This record gives sequence, structure tokens and C-alpha cells, in this order.
Amino acid sequence: MWRKEELAVQKFPMTAEGLAKLEEELKHLKGEERPAVIRAISEARAHGDLSENAEYHAARERQSFIEGRIAELETVIPSVEVIDVAKLSGDQVKFGARVTIVDEESDEEKTYRIVGAHEADMKAGSISLSSPLAKALIGKKVGDSVEVPAPGGARAYEITDVRFR
Repeated sequence: MWRKEELAVQKFPMTAEGLAKLEEELKHLKGEERPAVIRAISEARAHGDLSENAEYHAARERQSFIEGRIAELETVIPSVEVIDVAKLSGDQVKFGARVTIVDEESDEEKTYRIVGAHEADMKAGSISLSSPLAKALIGKKVGDSVEVPAPGGARAYEITDVRFR
């Protein structure tokens, strides 16, 4: 007998902007990338012997990546639970918060937004809710210190600001 919680579909928390980006990526992959790679495969086939045709193999590899990403997005998008960050407030770190932290050793200041795993992008300053840093920050307030495990040893950070915007 299956338990109800085992049958539940996994939900992925995400901001509305994150969902829009995934939907746009899926539209781009299906509408532009997929047809382009199909044309590239067709053109490469026309060049003859496929066993030594680098263009053909590169196009097939690209097609495999595109189809895999489409399948992933088609699984994730219906399972997204959009969290309206505009309705969030308070002084505690939670999903959607922009958190400014200062490295207690180097005094380097960084600001991160805590988002869902499928929209996290370190370069853009957003970290996954499931990352070690986000896990350490959740529930804390301005002035609190957190210790985060890191490959080179634990790092200590002080929270200097929490905003929802």
C-alpha cells in the first residue's frame, strides 16, 4: 500500500521571475534551438560518410543536450510552486530574501537572494534554498553570525541586512 506522502508530486519553490525565465527557455529551445539542430543534422548527413563526420556528431551531441533540457523543463515547470516575494516581509531570513553578509575574516561584503534550486545563479547573486549558505542563513536576523562549512574549512559570516523587494 502506498502512503499518501509517497504519491505527492514534489513541488519546487520559485519566484515568478524564475518561472518566467524557465518558460522562456523552454519556448526558445522548442521554437528555435530544436529546429536549428535538426537542420544542422540534415545538412551534415548530406555530406556523406557519417562515421567520420565531425559536424554530424557535434549536431547530434547538441540535439541530445537540447532534448534532455526540454525534458527536464517539462518536468520542473508543472511542479513549480510560485512564491510571491512581494508579499513577504520581516526581519528574518527566508525564501525570497536579499541577504547582505560580511565575511568575518576578510570583511568582504556580499548580497545574495535566496531562491529555488532551479533558478539559482551565483553570478547573478542568487543562491539555492538548499545550498549550505542559505541553509545556515534561514531563520536568522540582522546581527546574527552563521558558520558555513566550506571546502577550505568553515567560514563565518555576519548578517548585516535582510530585505524583500
